[in-house]
Amino acid sequence: MLSTVLMLIIAFFSLIILMIIHEFGHFIIAKKFGVKVEEFGVGYPPRIFGKKFGETLYSVNLLPLGAFVRIHGEEGGIDDYRSFSKLAIWKRFFIIIGGVVAFWIASMILFSIVFAIGADIPIGDQDVSGINNIKVQIISIASDSPAEMAGLSAGDVFLSLKHESTEIKVEKIKDIQDFTKEKAGQEIILVLNRQGEIIEKILTPRVSAPQGQGSLGVGLERTGTLIEKYPWYYAPIKGISYTGEITVKSLQGLFTVFADLFRGKGVPEGAALAGPIGITIFLANAASFGPGFFLYFIASISVFVAIFNLFPIPALDGGKLIFLAIEKIKKRPVSVKVEQNITVVFFFLLIALSIFVTIKFDIPRLFDFFKSSLLR
Repeated sequence: MLSTVLMLIIAFFSLIILMIIHEFGHFIIAKKFGVKVEEFGVGYPPRIFGKKFGETLYSVNLLPLGAFVRIHGEEGGIDDYRSFSKLAIWKRFFIIIGGVVAFWIASMILFSIVFAIGADIPIGDQDVSGINNIKVQIISIASDSPAEMAGLSAGDVFLSLKHESTEIKVEKIKDIQDFTKEKAGQEIILVLNRQGEIIEKILTPRVSAPQGQGSLGVGLERTGTLIEKYPWYYAPIKGISYTGEITVKSLQGLFTVFADLFRGKGVPEGAALAGPIGITIFLANAASFGPGFFLYFIASISVFVAIFNLFPIPALDGGKLIFLAIEKIKKRPVSVKVEQNITVVFFFLLIALSIFVTIKFDIPRLFDFFKSSLLR
């Protein structure tokens, strides 16, 4: 349970760091153009403490739900040469887009690290293309189980199973399940790869086992190598190009989703709605497969959130860009009151959607996550 909670905490703060990076993108461009930045906050108020450096207050706040930058005159109506609203439109564009670009830069850096260390991913028993080094390995061992008594360890990779003159090569999880079920109550030999050393373990699969443990008492996962290791000097090149590939694939996926919804086909098979809690759970699961897949998942989320932020929805960066475009066309800004009212309405709509997704999808995921961790 401790490791489960730790993975959730790591995943949660990883998302917070992404949000800080996003706000830093707005912050650094605003500073570059001489706009007064009143506050850079981690978390949302009420404030726990803050320290002023220069003209900017740097604060840590009670609600750990992200970060924010309070830019002088961002809400309009302030006639000041250091106000956001008094800047040229092209400068305001770059301040707004800076947060989105920060997501892509973070993705490039993270993918570069992934290409330097490699990444294995869980693939289940389905046949997949483009994945190498497929293996079935132990990820957990139940107490007082045949696996524990035989000295099996998490990380052991199954090569084959033997019984008398019969030997089968292990390629899928189902191979182990079928063999141990057939040989329940009989002594079998497990041929394993343990950190490069080939070993054999003898045990007897249980005829009847506690619920959720199986005849061996092991948690199994089939994984494959999604990204091979590259030399350190070449990894950044791969990281940058792969960020572009993921961006294109994400856009194609979103187009497919919206096209299917428009045609009345509903959400495509395999697509799932997730809020902050759901994404945290996905990240926590990713962490169990090593740093490579964990960083790969964060980098992918960063790309997707960058794209989402560009949606032409008030309260998102894309919505702010729409207001700038209207100002450019009409040669005058949208009324401050009108812009604020529209933004507030869409902000609460997004909050309501987030609450709905959390209750409908994320809370059940959280219970399932803890339940599965207890069964490991």
